[in-house]
Amino acid sequence: MTWLRVHLKMQQGSFELDAQFSAPPVGVTALFGPSGSGKSTLLRCIAGLEQGHGWLRVNGVPWQDETTFMPVHKRPLGYVFQEASLFPHLSVRANLEYGYKRIAAAQRKVQPEQVIDWLGLSHLVDRHDATSLSGGERQRVAIGRALLVSPELLLMDEPLSALDTQSKQEILPYLERLHRELQIPMLYVSHDMGEVARLADHLVLLKNGKVIASGDVRETLSRLDLPTAHFDDAGAVIEAKVAQQDEKYHLTRLDFAGGELWVSRVEQPFGTTMRARVLARDVSIATQVPHGSSINNILNARIEEIRDEGVDKVLVRLRVGEAQQLLARITRRSRDHLGLVDGMYVCAQVKSVALMS
Repeated sequence: MTWLRVHLKMQQGSFELDAQFSAPPVGVTALFGPSGSGKSTLLRCIAGLEQGHGWLRVNGVPWQDETTFMPVHKRPLGYVFQEASLFPHLSVRANLEYGYKRIAAAQRKVQPEQVIDWLGLSHLVDRHDATSLSGGERQRVAIGRALLVSPELLLMDEPLSALDTQSKQEILPYLERLHRELQIPMLYVSHDMGEVARLADHLVLLKNGKVIASGDVRETLSRLDLPTAHFDDAGAVIEAKVAQQDEKYHLTRLDFAGGELWVSRVEQPFGTTMRARVLARDVSIATQVPHGSSINNILNARIEEIRDEGVDKVLVRLRVGEAQQLLARITRRSRDHLGLVDGMYVCAQVKSVALMS
């Protein structure tokens, strides 16, 4: 089901935005691309902070078209900027409740105590000086403030880009919890592939002001015709469930449609859904089932596509089971030595799995 429909244009000096995409009514849609691709400009147009041309419909309601331009204060959205921008004269609780107190009680779908719990703010709400918070804490309060206006759409413009590495690692689990528990659709701007793989369900890829691809994050990241597949950290996203604990070796088995992965022990109940990322550089290919290998994860796969990458490497897209895809970056010599071609059945050896949630 399509919930958000966008076709917006804007000219800013020599830069032209001409972006068209749609997004589903649940989960996180990432607007991804390099700096200068138009991600933040597009988000500001959706918010009404910039007025371009075109049309925008949210849940069937026109926010912008040939005859309509809904002003920003009437758009039922929450906006989280790169910088937290808290009100310095207000306490943490007053910052959180700033928007909450300004909407009618009947429109309040999110309550302060829910947000405090989701974002781990219980030890901070009684602080009178919001300026004393760390960068990560300030951003969590800013996210909470945006949620408490009970928006129909939550916009997040690179909310982690101003944070140091430690603060990013502290806040990411809270964003993952919002992803699991929040029913409000989110547009999340980022130029960080790790963030997108960790949080997004749907991916909108921008380049030079235009949308060059849009779709399910797992499918889109595996497309060899897109630049994302050729990044150093290119890889596949796998959603799997906790299926077995190996007490002797402190390992956990994750099952997904098409196979299983053994990973370092995860303290989660059976059936818990985990998101994993397998980088292309951590996948090798064998034409026969390997024997005597130290690699625990060997998956039956079929080669779907092979593309040259530079003078010495190739990128291989593999299908595992009915729907799961993997990428493997190998040498041209290995491709030729093994005689790899499209449609060939092989074994994918997964050297490393990064668990993300």
